[in-house]
Amino acid sequence: MEYQAVAQQLADEYGLISEEAKMKPIGSGHINTTMLLQDNHKTMVVQKLNTTVFPNPLHLVENARAIEQHLTAKALNGEYSLAIIKHLATSSGQYLVDINDEVWRALAFIGRSYSEDVVANEQQALTAANAFGQFAHALNDFDAAQLHHVIPNFHNLAMRIDAFNQVLAKDEHGRADKCSDVIAAFQQQFALAEELQQAQKQVPLRACHNDTKINNMLFSTQSDAARAVIDLDTCMPGNWLFDFGDMVRTFCSPEAEDSTNLSNVQVRENIFAALAQGYIEPLQDSVTEAEKDSFILGAKVMPFMIGLRFLTDHLDGDNYFATHRASHNLDRAKNQFALYSSVLEKEDCLNNIIRAI
Repeated sequence: MEYQAVAQQLADEYGLISEEAKMKPIGSGHINTTMLLQDNHKTMVVQKLNTTVFPNPLHLVENARAIEQHLTAKALNGEYSLAIIKHLATSSGQYLVDINDEVWRALAFIGRSYSEDVVANEQQALTAANAFGQFAHALNDFDAAQLHHVIPNFHNLAMRIDAFNQVLAKDEHGRADKCSDVIAAFQQQFALAEELQQAQKQVPLRACHNDTKINNMLFSTQSDAARAVIDLDTCMPGNWLFDFGDMVRTFCSPEAEDSTNLSNVQVRENIFAALAQGYIEPLQDSVTEAEKDSFILGAKVMPFMIGLRFLTDHLDGDNYFATHRASHNLDRAKNQFALYSSVLEKEDCLNNIIRAI
């Protein structure tokens, strides 16, 4: 369906002037299709939800709205200073719209902001990590058990390994022989799953963001300060080690996650130190020693697990992550394994940085 026709239907649903409605892509997410919907007076963000990834969109919206409401209450009490991404209702009070069997939702547009895909300097890392730390701290008294598991086993590494093994055994697209060295490299590290399972027994269940990429934090165009934490789609019960690890995964390399310049994919220790300080400082009153000790494990698990998921999707015919070139997911897998290897190489140094905070 042409996006202009969709724009006019969405405009009718959300109170915009359909004759003036325009829609253009924004963001760089892999899963949902994100667009900016505008008429001459209003602007909002609209998303076509990927119902393969999120088979129950209502649960996704219920999770996000519960967190919106909790953060709003915190803000009213002066306990949360960032802008809050909020769902918009249609004129009939609904939060999801079905257009030709596609599910759309609308979010308030947070203006005077910008996002980054690669961290340029220590200040950006400190600012973004501190925003995610503030977000986590504000949810410290939120009951994580009330959240739906919108993607069951999202950070279950053992399950991800099982899924990989099943896809590899079938090799329906005949791709395994061409990347056997990459497959072997991942397989040699599968003991990481048992290490993770043991660590999770020692840390509390938290309401986690679960996608703490640098581009899920908005900076202010006026001051470069933190403006908002966005993309609450994967907010679920979890452990802070994953949110910390995903920041390491997406902040610390000077290369984007699909870069093929593998010799330059490494942990920048100064960026790691800035993000660790930024994230941990707002949590000093709530983080347990076991959680703090688990953060270096998170730094290993996240690039490894995401890399394995990229490799699995490559072998499975690129069904999950959006691709824009041949072997795109394989390139991503190689990139993430290079980053994982860098964390291993620098583990003692990185752990000392965490312990010093």
